[in-house]
Amino acid sequence: MKKIAVLGAGSWGTALAMLLDENGHNVTLWSIDPNEVEMLNTKHEQVDKLPGVKVSESIKATTDLEEAVVGKDVIVSAVPSVFVRSTAKSLSKYYKQGQIIIDVAKGIEEDTLMRLSEIIEEEIPGAIVCVLSGPSHAEEVARRIPTTVVIGAKNHTMAKDLQNSFSNSWFRAYTSPDILGIELGGALKNVIALAAGMLDGLKLGDNTKAALITRGTGEIARLGVAMGGKPETFSGLSGMGDLIVTCTSVHSRNHNAGKLIGEGKTYEEAMSEVKMVVEGVYSAKAALALAKKYDVELPIIEGVNEVLFNGKSVKDALHELFLRDVKREHEDLSWH
Repeated sequence: MKKIAVLGAGSWGTALAMLLDENGHNVTLWSIDPNEVEMLNTKHEQVDKLPGVKVSESIKATTDLEEAVVGKDVIVSAVPSVFVRSTAKSLSKYYKQGQIIIDVAKGIEEDTLMRLSEIIEEEIPGAIVCVLSGPSHAEEVARRIPTTVVIGAKNHTMAKDLQNSFSNSWFRAYTSPDILGIELGGALKNVIALAAGMLDGLKLGDNTKAALITRGTGEIARLGVAMGGKPETFSGLSGMGDLIVTCTSVHSRNHNAGKLIGEGKTYEEAMSEVKMVVEGVYSAKAALALAKKYDVELPIIEGVNEVLFNGKSVKDALHELFLRDVKREHEDLSWH
């Protein structure tokens, strides 16, 4: 049994706290919001984000970060990507060498182009940082629907230990050394999921969405490999797996926001209506900046940026994608 702190009591943080509690660990759930903490401690339910799902009374919620993390073996960072830096900065005052931080959020910092694990390492020098990602909507994990994820760590023994901590009869964790690839897959799929929602907003068909998911996977892999990620990662759980679920699920905030944009709303209006952090909006600019830095062509992600920030209609962006010069599907395959 481990002592585990989960930082962030939204849908994902709460679902993981429930999973870890069920697996026999001692779990403390931290939130910056006193109303959220009171709700969890009195109603034992995340009423706003996971209605109807009971949270075990053995999970204690608190607003006191020191109380949450001191003496813990593992710290799960489940705050939205835009709050990872500020939370890590606060955490640095209480972090003790040897504690494992496992980041489960997905995103790229817009100003610095840093991955979330890099941000935590910058704010907490010497921190041991791992990641968890994959097709894992909180709404389903909280209801014990079978789910698989991948845990990335620099050390194989540590990865195996975390794998055993998270895995049970309905939640299966795999391991990988490719932290960079796992994080990029998780962040960039949100941008593609916005595009998938836009297509649904236009009421287009399955052919169109299948094309988007397939070519979107190619874009993510091209950039990821250029940055040092492994090709296998992008066809795995944190690449293709997460992309499929985020582009097709009713639980996907990025898909739902994209659908509203496809119907004619601005991204600000869409985010307001979804009422949750839409990570893809924040990652879109960063993805385009990384593409320029590494000289990688990402036409879908470029089109999403044009729609979000430059006023281009979804129809025009799609039209331009189809009118680009025709080419081979895989440039490394040739006729002999």
